Amino acid sequence: MTGPVPVPTPATAPYWEGAQREELTIQRCQSCTQHYFYPRPFCPYCNSDDVAWTPVSGRGRLVSYVINYRPIPPFDSETPIVVALVELDEGPRLMSNVIGVDADPENLPLDLALEVTFVERGETKLPMFMPLQESAR
Repeated sequence: MTGPVPVPTPATAPYWEGAQREELTIQRCQSCTQHYFYPRPFCPYCNSDDVAWTPVSGRGRLVSYVINYRPIPPFDSETPIVVALVELDEGPRLMSNVIGVDADPENLPLDLALEVTFVERGETKLPMFMPLQESAR
């Protein structure tokens, strides 16, 4: 797969390190036990700075999406691309791509059960989502 490669920052480095291990990790507040995403040094629910990176199930549901039919220059991206808002079973929502299914609205019903997979892009692994096999739920 071709396309842009993320550049980790100090705040996002643990997320990308987890992805390299093919493990989806997000932050969890140790005070109120809430998971949250996007990375930040304090809990958005209780303002505690007692937060830690924790592995999550990697399962979730499709909340919203757009099918992008236009290539993104200067990258030789494959089109169409499903850009999705995924709500993890643990609660937080994150933007990603849905792969492994034809980019057709008939194949992408809202609430579709998804699971994370990791796609190599250069020397980086990107978390993306595929429809969850019914027997795995």
